[in-house]
Amino acid sequence: MNDYAPGATAHRHRGTDDPAGAGMQGGPAAHGPHRGDGDAGLERWRLILGEPAERSTGGLGGQGLARDAALEWLYGRDPELARRGVRRTKGAADGTSGDRGAGDGPSSVTAVDWLDEVHRLFPKETVERLERDAVERYGIEEIVTDPAVLERVEPSATLLKAVLRTKHLMNPEVLRLARRIVAEVVRQLMERLRPEVRRAFHGTRSRRPSNRHVARNFDFRATVRANLAHYRPDEKRLLIERPHFHSRTARHLDQWQLVLLVDQSGSMAGSVIHSAVTAACLWGLPGLKTHLVAFDTSVVDLTSDVTDPVELLMRVQLGGGTDIARAVDYGAGLIENPRRCVFAVVSDFYEGGDPYRLVRTVRGLVGQGTTVLGLAALDEDANPAYDRALGQRLANAGAHMGAMTPGQLASFVAERLAG
Repeated sequence: MNDYAPGATAHRHRGTDDPAGAGMQGGPAAHGPHRGDGDAGLERWRLILGEPAERSTGGLGGQGLARDAALEWLYGRDPELARRGVRRTKGAADGTSGDRGAGDGPSSVTAVDWLDEVHRLFPKETVERLERDAVERYGIEEIVTDPAVLERVEPSATLLKAVLRTKHLMNPEVLRLARRIVAEVVRQLMERLRPEVRRAFHGTRSRRPSNRHVARNFDFRATVRANLAHYRPDEKRLLIERPHFHSRTARHLDQWQLVLLVDQSGSMAGSVIHSAVTAACLWGLPGLKTHLVAFDTSVVDLTSDVTDPVELLMRVQLGGGTDIARAVDYGAGLIENPRRCVFAVVSDFYEGGDPYRLVRTVRGLVGQGTTVLGLAALDEDANPAYDRALGQRLANAGAHMGAMTPGQLASFVAERLAG
């Protein structure tokens, strides 16, 4: 990655490493002028480590100082610096290159000014990281509540999460601008996820042989086994006399349901976004009836909005408590044919309701033949973070517990439909 390792600058007065240091592999020369001595690597290290490193790296000049001030405006907020007695410089406070040892008064640089600067000074990958840290790490809500900022900001998944968390604070004009972020990120996700979901439902291979000789159905292993007698060791060649092919199952014969229950507590923002987009991708597929339900301590059936994920996400309100048992009871009432239903609960499983009731309901669903999934994550990373004790109790009740990406969920559902 070719950036200025902004994640490391939060630690730059401490001299510690950061995974963002991978950005050191590239050089900044392609993105603008740098130090007069032409040593782009030393400038990069100076930007990462901060002013104390100048004895080894040399000072900054021109655009380097501007980059340093922009980074310090953000990462100088790190509370660890105050605990260590590190005073913010005047350059960090007002964006100037004045007396570096001057006071630490409030910044006169607005979020709009700062955003304009970082877009001018840094490559796109670095700008995205800076915007993400501004919102998630330091809670600079102006990024998503100030109309002037929203007009400039580059839509991203991080900003979409921030919009979902703060939209209840927005006036109608700001909401209109915020919708642009929602619409653009949803469009990007749909473009990426729809082919993956459709591919999963294009046809899964079964173990039954097929007389339909289509390349995508070719069974390599069965073909090799059936033709081993024709191997010619002197030529190191295997002659294929009888190729074997998989059959593909027809899904339109049997109607299945996918009931997708999504926890809309604040920590589940990424899963809420991807659940909405996944449901939209699955909507209308032959043989599958999709339901989408969001919950916290209340339950909201969003199925009628699945075809418009932008509107759906604008209806979601992140935060509040969590009553999974109540949501599962509601979802259970949607099931038409228990043996042809995939019932997926996306949550961190920190139950604020009745865990005994939840486990009892899940056990009943499994007992009647429903496939129950407990998903700790449904996004591109699928990094599980959940209450493992309750997760184990649900697994003992017969639920499949884990984490999935949207594509993996689509493949799982497709395999169930294949029978």
